[in-house]
Amino acid sequence: MRALITGIEGFTGRYVAAELERAGYEVCGTCAANRSDPATPHLIPADLLDPPALENALATIRPDVVVHLAAIAFVGHGDANAFYQTNLIGTRNLLAALVKTGCHPKSVLLVSSANIYGNATAGLLDENTPPNPVNDYAVSKLAMEYMASLWRTQLPIVVARPFNYTGVGQSPDFLLPKIVSHFQRRARKIELGNLDVSRDFSDVRAVAEAYRRLLEVDASGQTVNICSGRTIPLRQVIRMVEAIAGYRIKVNVNPAFVRADEVHTLGGNPQRLRDLIGDWQSPPLEKTLAWMLGA
Repeated sequence: MRALITGIEGFTGRYVAAELERAGYEVCGTCAANRSDPATPHLIPADLLDPPALENALATIRPDVVVHLAAIAFVGHGDANAFYQTNLIGTRNLLAALVKTGCHPKSVLLVSSANIYGNATAGLLDENTPPNPVNDYAVSKLAMEYMASLWRTQLPIVVARPFNYTGVGQSPDFLLPKIVSHFQRRARKIELGNLDVSRDFSDVRAVAEAYRRLLEVDASGQTVNICSGRTIPLRQVIRMVEAIAGYRIKVNVNPAFVRADEVHTLGGNPQRLRDLIGDWQSPPLEKTLAWMLGA
């Protein structure tokens, strides 16, 4: 089985590639045109915004499964147009190229985001929770989902909505790696935004496993939350890292880091995921944080 991963060189892509390789897949991925390197033949130059290049790549790879990770994923990214160009138009180009080149993959996993739920706070959110996106990133991902529905009769599309997840190698632009990096260098203080937020955190290795298992079941047409089912306040996360590192840190709230469109509580119900793939668990957050800290 040959797997194509868009965004294979990103944080999540590296873990998904490793997960699929362990399961026996031949893994290929797309990369920017200037990244082509004979030493890495599994990397195929193809930009999501270059349809002819995408078609050439797909005609070469002929994937049995596709995991579409390539996206602008940092909510604080400053260019709103880039969200829509990459996350929406880029995804459409990929789906169109799959059809145009006559590829017939067993599964096409499109990675959306739990941010599409917005500021809903009532209990754990399931896939039937009405969308309420509050920033351009979330709107671009929801638009991608709606657009992808136009291709469901031609492609076996599965939409994954991951909640927050983290692990070794994630950019310090994201919250938990930023906190961990401060403790790794024994910083005495840290500046954060809104401390009164709660999130459902998973381990990137468990997320990669969930993606692989979704490829291997009949999940076509499904939209699936990827989440632990445990919502943890940010203040508690800081206490966890302090306990692992063995010292307290002074937390200062920087108003510049507080977003007006902040999603205050975001927790998910993983029942549909488990109904599809069977038992699945993400490690307790303390274990993921200890791994990230090298403890």
